Amino acid sequence: MMTFNVLILIKLLVIQYMCALSVAQKFDFFYLVLQWPGSYCDTQKGCCYPKSGKPAADFGIHGLWPNYQNGSYPSNCDPKNPFDESKVSGLTSSLREDWPTLACPSGDGLTFWSHEWNKHGTCFESVLDQLGYFKAALSLKNQVNLLEALENAGISPNGSSYSLGDIRDAIKHAIQYIPWIECNTDESGNSQLYQIYLCVDKSGSNLIECPVFPHGKCGSEIEFPKF
Repeated sequence: MMTFNVLILIKLLVIQYMCALSVAQKFDFFYLVLQWPGSYCDTQKGCCYPKSGKPAADFGIHGLWPNYQNGSYPSNCDPKNPFDESKVSGLTSSLREDWPTLACPSGDGLTFWSHEWNKHGTCFESVLDQLGYFKAALSLKNQVNLLEALENAGISPNGSSYSLGDIRDAIKHAIQYIPWIECNTDESGNSQLYQIYLCVDKSGSNLIECPVFPHGKCGSEIEFPKF
């Protein structure tokens, strides 16, 4: 027969497990954040190309981030489940192509991917495991094809400035949902197209209308720099 102390211990362990599971599941939607490399590099901070070479002139993945409808988000939910390179080894070539690192010093991408999994991916492991997380982000990125959507509307990364409204409308026309656009500034202080936020349902599979947008704003005219 179990002692009273053993029963108490079992109850505490069950409660701890359920709390951890609740944390991993409790979010409302994802942000898929796609980054223009030309804008990342065209700042005073600059950039470093990955060891595999200069990435293609295309939007790259920054992350797939769980969020709450009040604008806040969970992070670093499970330190006991760190990034494991072996779990995504079959995706390495795709990650290098579609999720490249531009941070200095030059790297192989592992530090970047590790950060994204540890900070964001551990908060919804019950929905997507580590392999599923990276697969979902890659699939979504290729599904939307932002650069094609913009170029079809006559908006090209040639250093010219474009209307913020035209950029937003071009993306909405292509994907049927309103994006949120983040800008940064170049070395001269000009506003430039930096990141596009798209919203994704809790399964990590389907685009949805954003329940809430991040804070910040761009100018009415923004640069689309070369890369």
